[in-house]
Amino acid sequence: MATLRFFALKELLKRKPMYIDELGKLTSNYFGKNVFDKAKMKKFLSKEAYEHVMEAIEKGSRIDRKMADQIALGMRAWAIDNGATHYTHWFHPLTDATAEKHDAFIDLDSAGGVVEAFSGKLLVQQEPDASSFPSGGIRNTFEARGYTAWDVSSPAFIVGTTLCLPTIFVSYTGEALDYKMPLLKALAAVDKAAVDVCQYFDKNVSKVTSNLGWEQEYFLVDEALFMARPDLMLTERTLMGHSSSKDQQLEDHYFSSIPERVIAYMEDFEREAYLLGIPLKTRHNEVAPNQFEVAPIFEEVNLANDHNQLVMDVMKKIARKHNFRVLFHEKPFKGINGSGKHNNWSLSTDTGVNLLSPGKNPRTNMQFLTFLLNVMKAVHEHQDLLLASILTASNTHRLGANEAPPSIISIFLGHELNRVLDELEETVPDKKMTPDEKTSIKLNIGKIPEILLDNTDRNRTSPFAFTGNRFEYRAVGSSANCASAMIVLNTVVAAQLKKFKAEVDGLVEKGIKKDEAILQTLKKYIKETKNIRFDGNGYSQEWVEEAARRGLFNINNVPEALEAYLKDKSIKVFGDNDVFSKIELEARVEVELEKFTKKIQIESRVLGDIAINHIVPTGVAYMNTLIQNVQGLKDIFGNESDFQELAGDRLDLIRKTSYHIQNIKNKVHDMVEARKVANKEEDAHQKAHLYDISVRPCLDDIRYHVDKLELIVDNEMWPLPKYRELLFAR
Repeated sequence: MATLRFFALKELLKRKPMYIDELGKLTSNYFGKNVFDKAKMKKFLSKEAYEHVMEAIEKGSRIDRKMADQIALGMRAWAIDNGATHYTHWFHPLTDATAEKHDAFIDLDSAGGVVEAFSGKLLVQQEPDASSFPSGGIRNTFEARGYTAWDVSSPAFIVGTTLCLPTIFVSYTGEALDYKMPLLKALAAVDKAAVDVCQYFDKNVSKVTSNLGWEQEYFLVDEALFMARPDLMLTERTLMGHSSSKDQQLEDHYFSSIPERVIAYMEDFEREAYLLGIPLKTRHNEVAPNQFEVAPIFEEVNLANDHNQLVMDVMKKIARKHNFRVLFHEKPFKGINGSGKHNNWSLSTDTGVNLLSPGKNPRTNMQFLTFLLNVMKAVHEHQDLLLASILTASNTHRLGANEAPPSIISIFLGHELNRVLDELEETVPDKKMTPDEKTSIKLNIGKIPEILLDNTDRNRTSPFAFTGNRFEYRAVGSSANCASAMIVLNTVVAAQLKKFKAEVDGLVEKGIKKDEAILQTLKKYIKETKNIRFDGNGYSQEWVEEAARRGLFNINNVPEALEAYLKDKSIKVFGDNDVFSKIELEARVEVELEKFTKKIQIESRVLGDIAINHIVPTGVAYMNTLIQNVQGLKDIFGNESDFQELAGDRLDLIRKTSYHIQNIKNKVHDMVEARKVANKEEDAHQKAHLYDISVRPCLDDIRYHVDKLELIVDNEMWPLPKYRELLFAR
């Protein structure tokens, strides 16, 4: 292994930037070239077929089989013109990866030859094997049938020689087995609920779109070094490794000039992304060494989520061309910044209004406050669900340190917006308003844009922060599918908006004027959401104690957090909004518990293997070298006092090395035994709980002794690339 490590370092010296030929000086010349967008639909589809597709996209209408045949014919022509030979239904199963099965555009003709063929039936629906995808017990192994169905709202695209059709994935009995189907349902729910509330302010609003701008953080590691680290290869994080003398202390990597080899990689994957219509906007160095970020322009949530899943695949593929490996794990290196995928979320109307942006007059600002407070109310009521949607085995390593928010869900508003809400609470009376009171309130509300201008700060310790015209859900992990958080957020906001409308309408029925009813309801929400508003340091012990007094959740335990999905309140909110049935929720929780258990199980096995088969033998070999050295000194200096003086430090090293070796062996044994006990448990909840409390802590115990040994053993003997090599190889 030591030889492999130094071979990897030698390989690193050969790395040079690699550039691909330019496709055009202007990105606009080739942006979306590999996407079957509206312009290409107009060219390759009949007018009737094009209008049917547009109606399906905009109104959710169904496409009949005859029309599907016409669409498939045009889509096939475009795809073949662009070099496609195969097609696939591209979907998001519950594995946290995308899935695809490629079929060729061929069929046999009557003469025994082949012809290119692609029908509406193949476009609209396929039947992949569902038995090997996670289902949480919905499907038995012997019940293999499942269906993928075309999601017309997300455009088809070409990767390599394959036409990819974004689809949902459902079981034979109709339950969702993916992220896309419940996401589409949640988006439909928030659309309808938000439109109903918008009618209070603007009768012209007929559609509300949920928007997402993700920020994807990631690490780059040289491929040769990556291949010399079994833990990175198999778990995407370093299960051992002492901190580098220099890492991010000087904060000199953040926003600094991008290394030449890295910028070549970025330019390469950005070109691929632009061909696929992914509007990447920003790239920069992040805080930790070898950590970077890419972010796009905001898009509708479903499309943005598809693009995030797609760009992660593109980044991995292109990285190999540049002799890099991309790490999307939330905490690949201990002691430095982890990686998140901040979900910037907003709502906008078909009249061009951002509902989370202050307006220019009292009416538009009343609308802004309405949606702001309803989002706050939804987060307050369902903080446990929001936490459950982002808490995973890998994200628990990141949350609560190094600029990542804690697992206590709170909302940051900023001083000025907090003051606006406090003043509104004081000025809105509970009784009928006088004309002077109405005028005063309207004047104050009208000043909101001026008050908020450049006064909305950022708080990196806040998991859910208002940043001027959107909420930034910072707690989402870098490896996550955005859909998990977006399903919950859009569902609970939809549910809350329906409650709000019912409350306001109830007051109006009692004779209170609409504007007064809205203000009185908002005042009530201001009071009810005070506990979740927090602008201070989320890392402080004082906040932990204060959050407990406020009754906020503080859970960093995945099995416990996942129980939120199965509470009666949660089952009701998902059921009432037609997002998840109780069966689907139970299945998803079981899938997540199994993923948690298996990830800890894999890490445990990998660490045990490296510790016993690589680290311990290296420690023993080094100890034997020391013993030989001590024996040689004793042979030369038989005098007791001279020997003790010369060999004392080596004897101390032998004792320390032996101590750490023995502890590693003992703790690996304890870990294996704990795993055996947990593996006997058949209940998914209990098994995950046992892995969390009895297996997981062993990983840190073993790591402690391995990392101490790394500081002792001769550098030339150490088998694994060290942090100083992994983090600063560019």
